[in-house]
Amino acid sequence: MLFGGAAGPGKSTALLMAALEFVDRPGYAAMLFRRTYTDLALPGALMDVAGEWLGGTAAHWNGVEKTWTFPSGATLTFGYLESERDKYRYQGAELDFCGFDELTQFKESQYRYLFSRLRRSRGSTIPIRMRSASNPGGVGHHWVSQRFMVERHPDRRFVPAVLEDNPYLDREEYEHALRELDPVTYRQLRHGDWWARSVGDWFKASNFLIVDAAPAQLVRVVRWWDLAATKPEEDRDPDWTVGVKMGRSADGLVWVLDVARFRGEPAEVERRIQLTAEMDGRLIEQHFEREPGAAGKIVGDYYRRRVLAGWPVWSHRITGQKQTRVKPWAAAVDGQLVRLVRAPWTREFIEEHEAFPQAGVHDDQVDAASGAYSRLFGAQDWARAYGVVRCAGCGTQYVGTKPERACPRCGRRHEAA
Repeated sequence: MLFGGAAGPGKSTALLMAALEFVDRPGYAAMLFRRTYTDLALPGALMDVAGEWLGGTAAHWNGVEKTWTFPSGATLTFGYLESERDKYRYQGAELDFCGFDELTQFKESQYRYLFSRLRRSRGSTIPIRMRSASNPGGVGHHWVSQRFMVERHPDRRFVPAVLEDNPYLDREEYEHALRELDPVTYRQLRHGDWWARSVGDWFKASNFLIVDAAPAQLVRVVRWWDLAATKPEEDRDPDWTVGVKMGRSADGLVWVLDVARFRGEPAEVERRIQLTAEMDGRLIEQHFEREPGAAGKIVGDYYRRRVLAGWPVWSHRITGQKQTRVKPWAAAVDGQLVRLVRAPWTREFIEEHEAFPQAGVHDDQVDAASGAYSRLFGAQDWARAYGVVRCAGCGTQYVGTKPERACPRCGRRHEAA
């Protein structure tokens, strides 16, 4: 369950109340998370409020473990997840209650991992609960809104709240303070508007037309990869590796068929790319942006010979300003020539484009889409250039096979595809 949206309705208070609900039960264990220890220790934050509530009671505070222990033996612990690796600090925890304050400051992988810590003994009547409170915005805005506002799941609930729901706050003074914010942040914090976001001037969401399926026959299909190999713990919000699969139909329309987007160490990135290419099929072109210099050539050659051996693979050195390279793709979107196949990635794909160029934190999907578009309308005949042939007898296609060789299936000779 996610509670909140706007600033001021008492989200953190509600979260602390929920965590304390069963502290009279022996063995009950609750844990509340903020992204950093500094966030936990701020005046008026969860740990500070818990001290006000529980100080002078029979509960005992352990400042080293950051844990309140109650006469029943129940515990309330405060934790933080500053880096991706921090989630493993709680690998041995057994929790009845797990709460995230300001959920949009966390990564989805951190949130999902803590579900593995929720468990109880057979016969226990204490409910297992995962509770969160948050405003819109932050590095996790997209996945939180997708999980609670877009996806429909019977086990998830969003309880919205606004400033007017808290009768104990001086609303007039708080409203005056919020007026100092920029318009987008104001709509997020004052009204709990999850759809308010900064918008650039290159792409409009209304120009992306969403469809349920692409045509069965496309003239050409490519996937362009924009590589990144930064581990999540090395940077709080590193770039993504993105592969955009795009096709062109005979009527000149462009179809965005799939977006693969992930982070990880280089070896993990290679495995994910290989798996994606396997699902695409051996005849789908795989294109990579090549960094300048010898290192870029080595990477391109490595992917061609080792990671994706047997696929049509090219690496391309990219020159010129990014905005200049994006212009043809932006013009196609502006002319409503682009169709997006409806999928879980669709919303984030559009939102990143809307924010480009000055307002977006990331532009990896924009880079990959513009690269794929440039390949779709390139003059190169990829099949002949790479040596794709078709058997004249059974029609089977092969990559990198010489035309004079015989088909192992039917024995007839190949012909150019």
